[in-house]
Amino acid sequence: MRRARRRIARYGCVVLLLGFAAVCCAVPAGNAISAYLALTTGGRGDAGIAEGGSAADIPDRMLSAYKKAVRQAGTYVPACQGLRWPVLAGVAKVESNHAVGRSIAASGDIRPKIYGVLLNGSGQGGNTAVVPDTDGGTWDGTAAGERAVGPFQFLPSTWEAVGKDAGGDKVADPHNADDAALGAAVYLCGQGRDLTRRAQLTAALLQYNHSSAYVSNVLGWIGQYTAAAHDPDLKNVSGKVRTVIEAALAQRGVPYAWGGGNTAGKSTGICCSPSGKSGAHIEGFDCSGLTQYAYAKAGVRLPRTAAAQAGVGRRIPAGRGTGALRPGDLVFYATAPGRDQTIYHVGIYLGSGQMINAARPGTVVRLDAVRAMPGYAGGARLL
Repeated sequence: MRRARRRIARYGCVVLLLGFAAVCCAVPAGNAISAYLALTTGGRGDAGIAEGGSAADIPDRMLSAYKKAVRQAGTYVPACQGLRWPVLAGVAKVESNHAVGRSIAASGDIRPKIYGVLLNGSGQGGNTAVVPDTDGGTWDGTAAGERAVGPFQFLPSTWEAVGKDAGGDKVADPHNADDAALGAAVYLCGQGRDLTRRAQLTAALLQYNHSSAYVSNVLGWIGQYTAAAHDPDLKNVSGKVRTVIEAALAQRGVPYAWGGGNTAGKSTGICCSPSGKSGAHIEGFDCSGLTQYAYAKAGVRLPRTAAAQAGVGRRIPAGRGTGALRPGDLVFYATAPGRDQTIYHVGIYLGSGQMINAARPGTVVRLDAVRAMPGYAGGARLL
């Protein structure tokens, strides 16, 4: 533990602020899977999204199913608010890894079909419950008991209640991407939840699987896909500035890791308690590790800490306001603005009041408003 603390002290995105949590480590998306458990889908141990949080790990046909379900859900649950495709993608990532490795037809049919383990109390895949057959094997291929089916891993009895026909063929099929995504949307929405509210989203996920580890896992993926869903307008940005911004944006969805990141990319940092003292490890970026990496892509070498990075390039005083910032500028935050030695955080300005940011424990690299963090301390222009 002492060794870990000495290592962390070398980095500059760490400080305790009055009324602001210490920037120290991220809670990564875990490896927990559904209580419907142990699908026969093959590899499920992805530590993160390909290309740092883009939707690159989602087959196009599955992504279109998630987006279609969001459009159709209001027909069945008109009172539901805040349903977004990243919510459905987060669930499907944990339940079936988006049916990766299966064939997904234009109609949405997935083959071979995805089955969970037989819930007969055998202990296989972690299941201890005995669930009697309810569908005669219609959906789960066996009358010997129940097993979860499809990319969203519904039990046949649950599917009977929430299954919907999204494609107009008059069959609600849990092995069809469109039908399954719409059924999941209806199930998560319940009688009309507001899924923009964390408590209600958590309640929806607990209904899906009553496990705090499961909920944390899905929320982690929702956060990563949400970060990937917003693309800033870079049409007026070019040259080395564009290189820096695109390098940083490519890391959206990568977990925050205290001490993580360097000129070569993400690296192992410290995780994962709220105070950052557990000593566990995770691959990712802290704030200055991200800026160091992005600027290296444009041939600019930055020192490792946020405070030291404030001494590079032309300083933009906080008194000039955020309107003085240009895309590619470093954005700083301090416990005592005006005293650069108290700088604790750095981001990269994108324009329109936004920055690309490795913010704090439990988050991922994402877009934030420049005013989202306290102690704005101006910027620095390096290019």
